[in-house]
Amino acid sequence: MHGPVQAAWLLVALCAVSGSYCLLRMRSRIEEQRRTAGGEALMGFGMAVMAVPAAVVALPRWAWLGYAVVFGAATLHALWAARASRHHLHHLIGAFAMVYMSAAMITAPGAHAGHGGAGLPPLTGALLLYFAGYVLWSGARLVPAGPVAAGRGGGSAVIGWGDRPELALACRLSMGIGMLAMLLTL
Repeated sequence: MHGPVQAAWLLVALCAVSGSYCLLRMRSRIEEQRRTAGGEALMGFGMAVMAVPAAVVALPRWAWLGYAVVFGAATLHALWAARASRHHLHHLIGAFAMVYMSAAMITAPGAHAGHGGAGLPPLTGALLLYFAGYVLWSGARLVPAGPVAAGRGGGSAVIGWGDRPELALACRLSMGIGMLAMLLTL
């Protein structure tokens, strides 16, 4: 599932940092942040472990089966949560992509070592299109629309690191980029 080893380690670092920030967001005072941060942390750390180069650790088939089960449960949870919030549809697609990549590693274990040939090309292509669109959309949302007024509202409310929406969006953007990279090398 990987190309050059250096790129794989950068992907591991990106996903691990994103997962760590999501854990920090779980301590947020904002309920919606707490609600979604756990699933996003699971996704970040799962992607980090999945991206470890096969030359370092070649995971056995049962490990990929474990991934499929864990992210299958995450898919069902996101499906249930999507009833209440549209944002969980993205979690649903992300968790499904993780199940799909895990299943591809079960059926074609050589693909993790960079030999390719895993997965169904139409499904991989559809997931690539979705995540490419998501990355472009998320990146565009990070660009400020105009000058930002400092100290709006007259008070100086202290915003914790877990409550910063732009950091949460940057975290989601980086995980979307990571998912793109993993799907490209599938």
